[in-house]
Amino acid sequence: MGLAAYDIVKGDNGWSVAHEGKAAGSYATKEAAFEAAAAAASNAIKQGHEVRICVPGARGAEPTLGSS
Repeated sequence: MGLAAYDIVKGDNGWSVAHEGKAAGSYATKEAAFEAAAAAASNAIKQGHEVRICVPGARGAEPTLGSS
């Protein structure tokens, strides 16, 4: 099995989870997007994939937790 990569990305309407080149979902917080990615990653692990989840750190005045 291959790598299942999930990237948390900031969009116009909140946060999304990018996987295989497509961003999906609209989450109010980075943490909510991470939880969705973790659930998807759990399924990928069950299928035998290696998993990577990438969450960006806070930049500038952006809050480290919660919505921005």
